[in-house]
Amino acid sequence: MGVRWDVLVRVLTLADYNTRVVVAGAVLLGAASGLIGTFMLLRKRALVGDAISHATLPGIALGFAVMVGRGGSGRFLPGLLIGAALTGLLGVASVHGIRRFTRLKEDAALGIVLSVYFGLGVALLRMVQTMRQGSAAGLETFIYGKTASMLAADAWLMGGAAAAMLALCLVLYKELKVTTFDPEFAAAQGLRVRRLDALVMGLVVGVTVAGLQAVGLILVIALLVIPAA
Repeated sequence: MGVRWDVLVRVLTLADYNTRVVVAGAVLLGAASGLIGTFMLLRKRALVGDAISHATLPGIALGFAVMVGRGGSGRFLPGLLIGAALTGLLGVASVHGIRRFTRLKEDAALGIVLSVYFGLGVALLRMVQTMRQGSAAGLETFIYGKTASMLAADAWLMGGAAAAMLALCLVLYKELKVTTFDPEFAAAQGLRVRRLDALVMGLVVGVTVAGLQAVGLILVIALLVIPAA
């Protein structure tokens, strides 16, 4: 099958409305990811985003199951993303808990959280697939991403979330910068370092969840690490 040059030209020239919206949303996502990823890279926490992204998978499956159990179709995107965000935050808490209450270092904690949550997510997805509505749910797109199949409403949701996180980073840029480079000085100046650190982790969760449908939980780490690196 040959290349459809007319289709290629329409995509490259952004001739279609849906293509323009998806590209705009992806650009905002990339900008927010690059800025947030810079703070993570400078703090030597670049792979935290990888653990968080894998920790979102159980939330997607649980969100689908809960919505189906309540009589819905299970394909309501905000509901799926809320589930992903909850287990992503739980993954962050798990990493901090392992570091605080055990002798394991952060790299071991990240490996544990990544593998355990991802394994749990795969198991839950298999269970969801046995449900009557689960076979056609298309939840596997959250693993690998499928930008081309995004609707305009999905792209607006992704772009809006990314724009909000980007704006928050810019508003708090001075505080985040001093906390990143010199947390002791920041604490001496009266800044709440722990709250700012928690905010950065929350932003990582947010940008990870926002990018799930576009690039998937496996490649979302590329958005956080490669531009910053």
